Amino acid sequence: MNLAELNKVAEAMVAPGKGILAADESSGTIKKRFDAIGVDSTEDNRRDYREMMFRTTDAMMNHISGVILYDETIWQKAKDGTLLVDVIKKAGAIPGIKVDEGTKPLPNCPGELITIGLDKLADRLPKYYEQGARFAKWRAVIDIGQGIPSYAAISTNAHALARYAALCQAAQIVPIVEPEVLMDGAHDIDRCYEVTEFALKETFQQLYYQRVALEGIVLKPNMAIAGKKSAKKASVQEVAEKTVKMLKNCVPGAVPGIAFLSGGQSDEEATAHLDAMNKIGNLPWKLTFSYGRALQAAPQKAWAGKSENVAAAQRAFSHRAKMNGLAAMGQWKQDLEKKAA
Repeated sequence: MNLAELNKVAEAMVAPGKGILAADESSGTIKKRFDAIGVDSTEDNRRDYREMMFRTTDAMMNHISGVILYDETIWQKAKDGTLLVDVIKKAGAIPGIKVDEGTKPLPNCPGELITIGLDKLADRLPKYYEQGARFAKWRAVIDIGQGIPSYAAISTNAHALARYAALCQAAQIVPIVEPEVLMDGAHDIDRCYEVTEFALKETFQQLYYQRVALEGIVLKPNMAIAGKKSAKKASVQEVAEKTVKMLKNCVPGAVPGIAFLSGGQSDEEATAHLDAMNKIGNLPWKLTFSYGRALQAAPQKAWAGKSENVAAAQRAFSHRAKMNGLAAMGQWKQDLEKKAA
């Protein structure tokens, strides 16, 4: 493991004003997104859609530091025969790869899940590195509900995250460590804070046990936020203050950066929360974004599978990337949203 090189990549992933595009939707997830805009989820359509984003020069060069790819995409070629990873590199961004294989029910823990995919990961990682990937992603899923999460679910998922991270670093790939506490329930912000703090503390304990070098990772957590069904919504300022407090209690300063997931927030909410955190300032790590839906919902709708809509979709993608890039520096203002790029 060359830690200096891993740290260089991790720092580039959280460079000021830039963040990560999560374009790693599974086949099932992207089918749902395409169904919503009336597009068939064929291999060519998935390729064309993602190529459209990767060729959005303004967004990719100025606001996107890296792109998380799905296994299908990392091997695909653009319409002109160029590998998509080379399109990404030419735009100045770093290719990355989602390496987990989804979730399965966790035995003896009703309603809880464990992320799978460790078995052959050591064999897969060098092939991804050879193809151009310099970072990877593994998502653990923690749900809040009646009597859950259990310690079994949190500890098992944290252990798997740490094992994955150690394997990545051994293969000279920066691991994005993603313990996601879902915002699907009716819980309030304080319950989210409590569970996320537990998950983060356990994750860093397991990273320590697996001898993972924190200087060579990027953390991808959820924010402290009320569940979607909660009657008690938190203000932007409360989300920012509680999330920063939670992270300061859990995340060592050796971690180069934290790239939040959007987790079902609206585009503007995800941007406003990130901006408010960066406006607090005096943080030991960079705070940026690793958004999927919050970057892509607008361009997907604009594109609708039609080649004549590519320019409009690219403008929508550029706008969202720019807004989040400003938020990553604490320079976003709500009135900027009305001035679509």
